[in-house]
Amino acid sequence: MDFNKKKSNAIKVLVVDDSAFMRKVLSDIIESDISLTVIGTATDGKDALNKIDLLNPDVITLDVEMPVMDGINCLKEIMNKSPKPVIMISSGTSYGAELTIKALDEGAVDFIAKPKNIFDIKNEKVRNEIIEKITVAHNYGKKNYKIHNSYISDKAVKSNATLKYIIAIGCSTGGPKALQSIIPYLPENLPAAVLVVQHMPPGFTNTLAERLDAKSKVVVREATNKEKLLAGHVYIAPGDYHMLLETSANGDILINLDKSPPVGGHRPSVDVMMTSLSDTGFKNIIGVILTGMGSDGSIGVKKLKEINKGFIIAQDEESCVVYGMPKMAFQTGAVDKVVSLSKITDEIIQFLEVR
Repeated sequence: MDFNKKKSNAIKVLVVDDSAFMRKVLSDIIESDISLTVIGTATDGKDALNKIDLLNPDVITLDVEMPVMDGINCLKEIMNKSPKPVIMISSGTSYGAELTIKALDEGAVDFIAKPKNIFDIKNEKVRNEIIEKITVAHNYGKKNYKIHNSYISDKAVKSNATLKYIIAIGCSTGGPKALQSIIPYLPENLPAAVLVVQHMPPGFTNTLAERLDAKSKVVVREATNKEKLLAGHVYIAPGDYHMLLETSANGDILINLDKSPPVGGHRPSVDVMMTSLSDTGFKNIIGVILTGMGSDGSIGVKKLKEINKGFIIAQDEESCVVYGMPKMAFQTGAVDKVVSLSKITDEIIQFLEVR
C-alpha cells in the first residue's frame, strides 16, 4: 500500500506498549488501513503522556501492564487532564482481565484481548477487530468519559422477593460501562432475575460480574450451569458459552450453558439467550438491547414480543457507543421504548412497579 495516499483526515493513533514486538505489529496493522495512521509510539505510561501532549492523537491504544507507569494510572491521567478515546490492550490472564474491567470503569472505550499465542495477533480476524475498534472509538469522540464511581454499600446478599419477571439484557461494544449505569441502580427487592449477554472473551465476564456485584444492591455473578433463577440476582453469561434457559419439572427456570457453535459470530449470543428464554413460555419478560455493533438481539426481541408479549427497551443513538444492535432491534418493530441510557433503569422499575 502507498501510505502517502492516506487521507489528510486519517484517524491519528498513538500506540503505547512496552513490547517492541507489539508496537511494531500494532503499528503495521493500523497502517494497513487507509483511514488510520500511527502518529507515534510510546514505551510506557509516562512516555505516553509526553507523546499525547506533543502529538495530540485522536485515539490511543494502551497496554494494561507496563513498567514505569502502567496502563491504568496512565488512563487516569488522560481522563483527568484531557479525555481521549482509549482502547486497552490486555492479556487474557485473570489479573489482566481484572485490570481491563477496571480500565473500562475508569473511562476506556473498549479493549482488545491479546491472543494466547501472541503471533496470532497478525491474523485477519484480529486485524479486523483492531481496525474496527479504533474506528468506533474515534467515532465515539470526545464525549464525557466520567462515570459514577461510588460504590453502593450494604448490598443485599439474598433477596426475599418472589420471581415474577425476567429481564434479558444484550450488549456488546460499550456494554460494560452501560451495565454500570443500570445494574447498580436496581433495588434490592427486585422481583426479577436479570440475564446478561455481553460479548466478551473467556476470563473477562467473571471479573465484570464481580465488579458490578461490588457496586450493586442486587447479587451479580457469572452464571453457572443448571442453577435456578432467583429474584434479585443478575446472571452474566460466561465468555465462550451460550446461556440458554429451560423449565424444570417443578416449574423453576434453570440456566443451561453450552458450547454449540457461535451464532452470528458470537458465543455467547443475545439471540440464543432470548430465543431460549422465549421458548420457556415465561410471560413476564423485559428485553433490553444496549450499545453494540451488529444485529445480535434483533431476532431475540422479536420472539419475546410475538410469543411472550414482552416489553422491549432499546438504548437511544445519542447515548450509545455504537448504535448497531439497538438500531437493528428497533427496525424489527418489536421495541416499545427507545430511551437514553440514564433512563433505562427508571423504565424497568416503572414497568415492574417497584416502589
